[in-house]
Amino acid sequence: MINSPGLNATLASVMRNDRGRLISALIGALGDFELAEEALSDALESALTHWARTGIPNSPTGWLLTVARRKAIDRIRRQKRFQGYTPEITHLAKMDEMDANANAPDIADQRLRLIFTCCHPALAAKTRVALTLRTLGGLSTGEIAAAFLDTEPAMGQRLSRARKKIARARIPFVTPAPDQWGERLNSVLAVIYLIFNQGYAATSGTSPTRVDLCDEAVFLARLLDQLQPAEPEIEGLLALLLTTHARRPARQNSSGATVALADQDHALWDHEMLGQGLDLLDRAIARGASGPYQIKAAISALHVGAAREAATDWHQIVLLYDALLGFEPTPVVALNRATALAEAGGLDQALQEFARLSPDLADYQPYHAACAEYLGRAGDHRASQAAYGRAIALSGNDADREFLRARRDKAAQKGSTTSREQ
Repeated sequence: MINSPGLNATLASVMRNDRGRLISALIGALGDFELAEEALSDALESALTHWARTGIPNSPTGWLLTVARRKAIDRIRRQKRFQGYTPEITHLAKMDEMDANANAPDIADQRLRLIFTCCHPALAAKTRVALTLRTLGGLSTGEIAAAFLDTEPAMGQRLSRARKKIARARIPFVTPAPDQWGERLNSVLAVIYLIFNQGYAATSGTSPTRVDLCDEAVFLARLLDQLQPAEPEIEGLLALLLTTHARRPARQNSSGATVALADQDHALWDHEMLGQGLDLLDRAIARGASGPYQIKAAISALHVGAAREAATDWHQIVLLYDALLGFEPTPVVALNRATALAEAGGLDQALQEFARLSPDLADYQPYHAACAEYLGRAGDHRASQAAYGRAIALSGNDADREFLRARRDKAAQKGSTTSREQ
């Protein structure tokens, strides 16, 4: 019998690496988001019992898919929806029979179909992104709410309404032809970008990075680029993800604390990935159709292209944020511009901008972290310490909290020294 910790670790690994493929395959077969998630959950419970007794199968993902299909049939029958689901049950039964004659079923990769289904124009823009993050990315409702600066109950209601609307409207589970992409491409790009962001700046746990989500986002961006080559915004998004993800090995020190970009060891960066991203950006820009993801990638390229922090072209970054605000006039973009402005020598203007943004970003951790840094530089050490306290309280993972505590303590020591000198 397999011990529980080892079995749990195996299941966690399967779900981390293959959940997206499993859930998209089930939704494709069932046409029902909620039923697919319930059936997969049932299969996981069965795995805990059966694998402990018989051992882990050669293909854990194939086993889970087969059992989830059977669990779906059981749920349909128990809920007395048999007549309405007769075609689905017949289809699932045939698939189950085929599986019985093979070692393990192949899992067709239908993740792109799932993204386009979640991003159907019949759904509100925010709902499209949230539903894909929940269904494909496997994020919890709380994590998605945090990504949107929303409450968890409100986000839960939004997700529930979205699933029901897809079922009622019979939104097809298909990838549209490239000439129909226009109305949904922006939402798809936003989904991939937010999946990456949630992985790169995890809102909970001990690590600041969820590599599985970052890798998922990079995979999906590459898939989009293959299906629709020469699309500059797809290239821009992929360039942004690669030039950002390439820095991951240097983001934590030996004790697990976050390392600021200015203090990272460039030798630890993945330079092959970095080169791929920069090449993609060059190709995208050469197409002469600017967009927000190309601009964000250009900002990232300026950061990684500087041999040292002091050599960063902050004035150019401010101009790029000006252009980005034309596409995305959001408080978060305005905050990033204000930070760049402070680094470019406009500290007083930046502090005025921080004050203006306070009502919109009162619960946004990076806002308070930025205020703490630049208020300290301006000599307002009391306000800086208060901002550090707020940023630490809002941090969702241990690595970021440790990083901010170290910065706070260093700033407090500097403030105390300055007071004595005065």
